[in-house]
Amino acid sequence: MSNAAAIKQKLAAQMEQAVEHLKRDLAGLRTGRASVALLDGVRVDYYGTMTPLKQVSNISTPEARLITIQPWEPQLIKEIEKAISNSGLGVTPSNDGKIIRVPLPPLTEERRKELTKICKKHGEETKVQIRGFRRDANEELKKLQKDAKLTEDELRKAEQDTQKLTDQYGHKIDDVIKKKEQEIMEV
Repeated sequence: MSNAAAIKQKLAAQMEQAVEHLKRDLAGLRTGRASVALLDGVRVDYYGTMTPLKQVSNISTPEARLITIQPWEPQLIKEIEKAISNSGLGVTPSNDGKIIRVPLPPLTEERRKELTKICKKHGEETKVQIRGFRRDANEELKKLQKDAKLTEDELRKAEQDTQKLTDQYGHKIDDVIKKKEQEIMEV
């Protein structure tokens, strides 16, 4: 494999990781229906250690607007409720002694618009990141050309390839954002 091909392959891997990271970030944004990913960022004080909620309980979505959490240890119920209340998700958990229920109120039009702006912001940040990857790859290619490991024509072709890859991942990011916005705007 030539040096230029190795750089292109590395670039594609970096861009793919950036898109996957964006998808994970957006999964935590609240849409019209319940998702266990909504609680991914919630951490619970488990014997003095801040532990992800999914590591100390069973989380499910039995209904479109309800998340249930069944702690593996009943004494964690108060800690879990406190963590959810302090998470900034704007939800109020309740429990029956065994299971915590987190009802999700319908999103207001204003909140939906706010969430779509957040989506766009995440998308733009990811695009900036992939453009940074493109810049780094082009610098590596120019260094190879300077070290006489690439001809002028090979450099130009490799730079065109990195631009095509950047455009391709830019479209992927747009598609991810568009899909998430549609989920948010669904009533």
